[in-house]
Amino acid sequence: MAISKYKTLSQAKESFSKSDYKNALEKFAIVLQNYPNSQEAYNGVILAEMALSGEGGAEALFDYYEILREENKEEADIIMSQILKNMDGSIEKLQEVFAEPLRNRLEFEDGILYKDFKSIIDGGESFKETFENIMFSTRVIITQKEDFIDFLDNLIENGFSEMALTYLESALGAFPADKMLRKLLKKLAKGKKVEN
Repeated sequence: MAISKYKTLSQAKESFSKSDYKNALEKFAIVLQNYPNSQEAYNGVILAEMALSGEGGAEALFDYYEILREENKEEADIIMSQILKNMDGSIEKLQEVFAEPLRNRLEFEDGILYKDFKSIIDGGESFKETFENIMFSTRVIITQKEDFIDFLDNLIENGFSEMALTYLESALGAFPADKMLRKLLKKLAKGKKVEN
């Protein structure tokens, strides 16, 4: 018996929004079994699996995906697929990094967690110098909104205005009403410090 693709997808998304990831995963999987070419169901399965395994950022990615789909469904599917492909295997890679001493983490090819980057700065290193040393070879991996705000603030403070603006534009595209992001945008425009 054929299932209603849209009804089941709608139920899956509703379950995800209520943090019932197990049910969401089951519903997305049912759609995928019946409609193997459904990119939305495929992405939903991956996001639900991420959320179930406790991987940070799955909820934010899901919300971002929903916002993108409101504008252009096909483009949203492609963008989310690319994001998820790029993330594939990143957990295993990060676990390898945890085994290395902090200094060696900067040489890790795929990325450094922002909190690790921050602990280097807190250890007395300059944000500007440390960031310049890694920005072409290493990605700074940010999983918390507070860290993202802090990172943007540091970029602005240390003269990386264009880079900060690029990040801010993307973030404001996804979260147009966010007060802290708007504050940072004003700071960038004025070139002044932000008071929290």
